[in-house]
Amino acid sequence: MVGGFLSKFKLSSRTNVDSPSTKDELQLVAAVLRRDRKATAEFVSLHADGIYAFVWNRLIPRTDLVEDLVQDVFLAALENLSKFQGVSSLRSWLLGIARHKVEDYYRVRLREPLSIDGDDEEPLPVDPAFDEFIDREQVAHKVRQVLKSLPEVYCLALLWRYWENRSACEMAVQTGRTEKAVERLLARAREQFKRRWNNE
Repeated sequence: MVGGFLSKFKLSSRTNVDSPSTKDELQLVAAVLRRDRKATAEFVSLHADGIYAFVWNRLIPRTDLVEDLVQDVFLAALENLSKFQGVSSLRSWLLGIARHKVEDYYRVRLREPLSIDGDDEEPLPVDPAFDEFIDREQVAHKVRQVLKSLPEVYCLALLWRYWENRSACEMAVQTGRTEKAVERLLARAREQFKRRWNNE
């Protein structure tokens, strides 16, 4: 499959080793939990740009929804801040929440009936060269442009499968579709991506 899809131009959001929170972070969390407005504003200010960038890159082409989803991330974070243990950094903890919110969006959108013809067709064959030509740093801008030009369902399917590294089986379970239906969707999405890439 297209294992390296999107891996070179995405923001780094997963680290193999995450350091625990600093004393300053824990003090900030404690102040926010005491309902200190200044501390709450600082908490949001310190992390808003990073969370915004993370979400923006994953909602292509629906970047009009980014602000609402970022707001949901911070609301969920503030509601659950008392559960923050400090075993990871605040940034990693917030990115975890953001990742769940983004995947919730993928799940909801991909559960909706497909409006694209040919859902019952057999999967298109995967071109072995697909991995090679897409997995290069210098194509980042073009990748984004092509993703924006795709129907949203194709874009989301590709992002969820290759950016978030979810298998077709996982996507099927999350969306209530059959694995075969998800594979057909991914095959058509890859084909559309490749056609538009070649026509750019």
